[in-house]
Amino acid sequence: MGEKRIGVCNLCEAICGLELTVEGRDVVAVRGHAADPLSRGHVCPKGVAIADVYADPDRLRRPVRRVGEGAGARWEEIGWDEAFDLVADNLARVVREHGDDALALYLGNPNAHSLGSMTHGTAMAKSFRTRNRYSATSVDQLPHQLVAHLMFGHQLFLPVPDIDRTSWFLVVGANPMASNGSLMTVPDFPQRVRDLRARGGRMVVLDPRRTETAKVADEHHFVRPGSDAWVLLAMLHVLTTEVSPGGLPTVPSYVDGLGTVVDLVADVTPELAESMSGLPAGEVRRLARELLAADGGVVYSRIGVSAGPWGTVCQWAVNCLNILTGNLDWVGGAMFTTPAIDAVGTGLIGRGHHDVWRSRVRGLPETAGELPVAALREEIETPGEGQVRALLTVAGNPVLSTPDGARLDRALDGLDFMAAVDIYVNETTRHADVILPPTTALERDHYDLVFHLLAVRNTARFTPAVFEKEADQRHDWQIFREITLRTAARLGRRAPLRKRLVQRARLTASPTLLVAGLLRRGSSGVTLKKLRARPAGIDLGPLRGGQLPGRLPSRDRRIDLAPPLVVQDVARLAAAAAPDEGLLLIGRRHQRDCNSWMHNSERLTRGRARHQLLMNPADLAVRELADGARVRVTSRTGTVEVEVAASDDLMPGVVSLPHGYGHAREGVLMTRSREVPGVSVNDLTDPELLDVSGNAALNGVPVEVTAAG
Repeated sequence: MGEKRIGVCNLCEAICGLELTVEGRDVVAVRGHAADPLSRGHVCPKGVAIADVYADPDRLRRPVRRVGEGAGARWEEIGWDEAFDLVADNLARVVREHGDDALALYLGNPNAHSLGSMTHGTAMAKSFRTRNRYSATSVDQLPHQLVAHLMFGHQLFLPVPDIDRTSWFLVVGANPMASNGSLMTVPDFPQRVRDLRARGGRMVVLDPRRTETAKVADEHHFVRPGSDAWVLLAMLHVLTTEVSPGGLPTVPSYVDGLGTVVDLVADVTPELAESMSGLPAGEVRRLARELLAADGGVVYSRIGVSAGPWGTVCQWAVNCLNILTGNLDWVGGAMFTTPAIDAVGTGLIGRGHHDVWRSRVRGLPETAGELPVAALREEIETPGEGQVRALLTVAGNPVLSTPDGARLDRALDGLDFMAAVDIYVNETTRHADVILPPTTALERDHYDLVFHLLAVRNTARFTPAVFEKEADQRHDWQIFREITLRTAARLGRRAPLRKRLVQRARLTASPTLLVAGLLRRGSSGVTLKKLRARPAGIDLGPLRGGQLPGRLPSRDRRIDLAPPLVVQDVARLAAAAAPDEGLLLIGRRHQRDCNSWMHNSERLTRGRARHQLLMNPADLAVRELADGARVRVTSRTGTVEVEVAASDDLMPGVVSLPHGYGHAREGVLMTRSREVPGVSVNDLTDPELLDVSGNAALNGVPVEVTAAG
């Protein structure tokens, strides 16, 4: 029958609790853990496939070194000490010869899902003095973090929709039916939508594609990619000029800048929004009035707008809508969690900052200590002082996930040295000289330091490793410790004794020990001992209102409705040209995908192919293209060939390619992934199309589609 063990799926933000059946060191069954107070027994296909990652024959388990170049290169297993020394020797060599900025770091999305990365990976990154730090944040959520920093005083003080009690839910450019929530940890979203409807509530979706979420919504409206800002600003216009002519909305006493907001949106009428977005002016007015009238309503936006040309303006407008309608810090509205470990209030995660330094080549500003990853390729290719000559990637695949990936792929060949902390030889790590593979989720303890901050209910859960790691494996935190200490020793940099002792103690302590200390510092009464006794997790109750202004992380405990950076960008928006009639490319995600990986899991890739370019039948007819034909898609930066599929789910003038495909590159040792067709959408996206935050505008890319050949 097998032994039952409790696990957790940390492949996406839903952090669902799992019940696993194991026999020896094999997982024979996975299902949702019904007693989990947040996920309530829900599990999606990725949660079941977590066993595939653990058992994957393509997964690296010991360090490998690349031997040879080009087509003749091969991978050779080496010992851990030799691998650590190779990495430390070469990172230190590049820094000594060319300076601190000659080393670049790239952190992929899975780092936020690993306790060891959060406790030790950040310490490793800070130990290097380079300004060339990059991550998946700037192709994903940077506008959200920048706006939170500017308005509330902390980059991760992010309001979360109180979906379990809201009565009116406006979803803009988000697809939680596929993502299980993003910057909104919401496992079992389908049931929560049914519950919303059962209590008389409504969900409205604005999206250029009829997504999985749009299909279960009460209403769906098409909007042109990149035009959401005009719709959201026009809703603010309605609230500030049309609902109460001559008056202004009432805002809390700790909110500043209302007058500036009124001035900014004075000319952004619903009629202007209609001309830019295609959403009728009457619908814009109705949505604004319904939000105002709702007994607990909330607006939520995500990657469809944050990875667009006006992501910062959009997220600012979302916050303003929730504030001006009285729905911030209010039951059913946009609320703040009270986690057992408050990574914001304790300072565990920094407040963030913006434009403290700029990139060498294009002069792009940093945000929260990171440069836009759209600049990485040019920093490698452009000669001169500060040129990137070495790269360390951690759980990332920027060749597939960042703009103009094909050119980045070529640029990586020019590095003096590259190392990767990763379990796969993928499209990016195939360029590495050394790969250090950590244990996987089932082999390490876990506590979610980030996603409890963003959950739709306050819970706490500690999950011990399901399996003990093997003797010749290393946890990610152990890898980070060795890279940090050995590289520092070779550079001969000796900080003051006290600082060195603190760093060594922090790097030597296990993540579990650090979690125990952080829990003791909190006021929830939750301890590691209590969590071990209740592996399903502890329910701390629904989100609580009335926390502001006391919990505002801004130093003056006030909210700034009119940050100068946003005011300037709204002015830039006002000068933007009307949309042309060409095709605009957007991405898409599927519940069975996990960004650029998991495509070598047979259970996730079986069934109907989902790699095609989706295109409205009318657009196909105009171009005399047939459903199923092979087409050429061309942007300013590149061309790909792929099959096209007719779909009424696409707004006319919009085409869609999925994110994370394009695995058929030489040297990629993910054998089953070669059987997954498709191309990388990021061979078409443009590193020059950026939001003011530096986030890549992956949606709304102008393209042409013609018959292949």
